[in-house]
Amino acid sequence: MGKTLVFGASLKSHRYSNLAVQRLVAHGIQTVAFGLRAGVVSGVQVTTNLDTIQVVDTISLYMNPERQRAHYGDIIELQPRRVIFNPGAENPEFYPLLEEYGIEVEEACTLVLLGTGQY
Repeated sequence: MGKTLVFGASLKSHRYSNLAVQRLVAHGIQTVAFGLRAGVVSGVQVTTNLDTIQVVDTISLYMNPERQRAHYGDIIELQPRRVIFNPGAENPEFYPLLEEYGIEVEEACTLVLLGTGQY
């Protein structure tokens, strides 16, 4: 399985994006993280600079649609195989653009997918 980027990762332990980083690591999935604040979650460096991230299979998105707009180009440039839109991050405006670039769109919860073996 390829690398996963948690996009919108939080350093706050009660946030779902933080828990996603923890569970991805626990499942042995190579994980990188991008967020508003730099720090470390479960040994994963949360970066505030997307230039340091390359070659990802999956982006697990935890950012509301308004904030996503500023990153459309960044996400497309990473050319992931798929983008998982977690609850609260759903963005039908963005889906056709991703699909135009051959990127699979999935409305799902990363935590549920991991928990049920469907990741």
